[in-house]
Amino acid sequence: MDAAFKARIDELLQKNKVLLFVKGTKSFPQCGFSNAVINIFKEIGAPFETVNVLADGEVRDGMKEYSSWPTFPQIYVGGEFVGGCDIVREMHAKGELATLVKKAIEPN
Repeated sequence: MDAAFKARIDELLQKNKVLLFVKGTKSFPQCGFSNAVINIFKEIGAPFETVNVLADGEVRDGMKEYSSWPTFPQIYVGGEFVGGCDIVREMHAKGELATLVKKAIEPN
């Protein structure tokens, strides 16, 4: 992996406690899975940002290596990779996602 790309993603993750790499944007998701995770984060009221992987081929290809996860969306909370849509749905259903996000966004 290119060092400049890794540094770029590391900086994004450091600046954003909850970051979703999705197809589309927060206001206009362009796939059902991206829409599902965006709606989950809106439902729990978590502040989050998105990166549109369709708008940047380097990000779309590079994130697969960065996370060792082949598909999108890819969800990061507190700088750590959480997983994709199915994992986030499951965590949300169990109440685990809101707890994880709250822990990540609250000051220590």
